[in-house]
Amino acid sequence: MPAIFCVLLFCVLVTLPVAVVAAQSDLPLMKARELTTEVDIRQFSVSEKYDGVRALWTGQHLLTRSGHVIAAPEWLTAGLPEATAVEGELWLGRGRFDEVSALVRRYDASDAGWQQVRFMVFDLPYSTLNYSQRMAQLEQLQQSFISPALKLVPRFTVEDQAALDAALAKVVADGGEGLMLNRVDALYQPVRSGAILKYKPEYDAEAEVVGYSPGQGKYAGMMGSLIVRDELGRSFKIGTGFTDAERASPPAIGERVSYQYSGFTSSGLPKFPRFLRVYREI
Repeated sequence: MPAIFCVLLFCVLVTLPVAVVAAQSDLPLMKARELTTEVDIRQFSVSEKYDGVRALWTGQHLLTRSGHVIAAPEWLTAGLPEATAVEGELWLGRGRFDEVSALVRRYDASDAGWQQVRFMVFDLPYSTLNYSQRMAQLEQLQQSFISPALKLVPRFTVEDQAALDAALAKVVADGGEGLMLNRVDALYQPVRSGAILKYKPEYDAEAEVVGYSPGQGKYAGMMGSLIVRDELGRSFKIGTGFTDAERASPPAIGERVSYQYSGFTSSGLPKFPRFLRVYREI
């Protein structure tokens, strides 16, 4: 994205009235790809992937990535710059996404739940600098932070895939979700990019099909998601991973399916379940 466009875009965000900003959708933020192929790990800076609510500080307001104004208390953002966009994660702690998500949706700055929230700052969107330079600028900005809730995301480097896997294993063992990798020479581009990668553990399991949810939009008239029950008796939906043919002719009720997931939600259900195949016992 041209530098002049980035600057103009930021100016628009910080000068729009609140009602207009809140009507925005899909803010132009950089999105990560999955780490699925071999890369030169030494070219990336690594950090924990925080399980919170992504937020953009415009200089005046905190916005969700869909453009809604977050009713955060003023003390939480005290010390954030007025002329620089800052991106981070509103975070309550590992495994507490549902709580912080509910807090943001309540739109109540006086809610006592905010006392535990931290804003984990991780980037400077719309900057024309590369990632390493942006991190150096963030470290300078940190000196002006007033609120104890403002924290820079810790970063580190690893030499090879084995070290990265060891770091992932430790984060997951401590209850974390995964890792983020940022290429150190990359510019901030508000698209889905291989310059930022997410690395999460994936697990396979089986469950029995007990029902269907109808499809909507382009999937109208087809299956939207499977309702399944696992071996512990927990019911949940699997809505991704299907081809159009599989949606048109889904697995039958009573059949077992294999699915992939990334850990568990705070209520104990598989997180981000994705259909793999009908399970065939050999």
